[in-house]
Amino acid sequence: MEPLRSLILAAADSDAIRRAVATAPGTRGIVARFVAGETVADALAAVRSLAADGRYATLDHLGENTSDPGVTEDTVRTYERLLDALRAEGLADAAEVSVKVSAVTVARDEELALRNARRICAAAQRCGTTVTIDMEDHTATDATLRLVETLRQEWPWAGAVLQSYLRRTPADAVALSGAGSRVRLCKGAYAEPADVAFTTGHETDLAYVRCANILLEGVPTRCSPRTIHGWWPCCASGRVGTGVSRAVTSTRCCTGSGRTSRSGWPRKGRPCVCTCRSVSSGTDT
Repeated sequence: MEPLRSLILAAADSDAIRRAVATAPGTRGIVARFVAGETVADALAAVRSLAADGRYATLDHLGENTSDPGVTEDTVRTYERLLDALRAEGLADAAEVSVKVSAVTVARDEELALRNARRICAAAQRCGTTVTIDMEDHTATDATLRLVETLRQEWPWAGAVLQSYLRRTPADAVALSGAGSRVRLCKGAYAEPADVAFTTGHETDLAYVRCANILLEGVPTRCSPRTIHGWWPCCASGRVGTGVSRAVTSTRCCTGSGRTSRSGWPRKGRPCVCTCRSVSSGTDT
């Protein structure tokens, strides 16, 4: 799994690597699982397919750590075109966009990142959908959360992402929990040092559940069917119910998938493939 993660992260940083990986016979199939395509039309086709299956999509234009202001501008314009296309195709209620800070700024210029993120949020509002500010490696966490806080002053629906493998995340989850706060909880994919992140799958799984519980405890109303993004760590590892709050495992985010028991608990040893995007306040994700 580690080589695959490194390959995907490298592809996100480099057009040349991305093209090579996407077209090589040995990796083309692997990339297809994670990358919808090279064009806006490819992205729309993927959203349409997911929507037909009752699933919701979030679209991320690959290209992190840009050093060229021209590339950053092209990225923002691509998001604007994508959002306009989602509206034109009647898919704005089936997808949103995810944005990495380093894709819309240069040399960690937070003012430039804010200007560009505002453009994307304004386009999303016009088109009837939302934006989630994606998370990157731990050195960008504070800047990313500052950006989310500022955006929420104008667009309260702006989403945040938390990575459970970071040791700081429970505190961030407390700060972001509560009514109306959209948070996508994931495990984390970057190679981080042990002093800032858990390094074993078991530790990360437990941290994921702890953070999910913190977020859910801040929700005063019912949980939406779209609740947890990703794979349930408790059922993917076959440890259903072991040290895991029922408030988490009984959330029926996979109703209709055939992968939960009648009680709403994931079946033992069966991965619960959630297509939801956030922990939210229930009535609106």
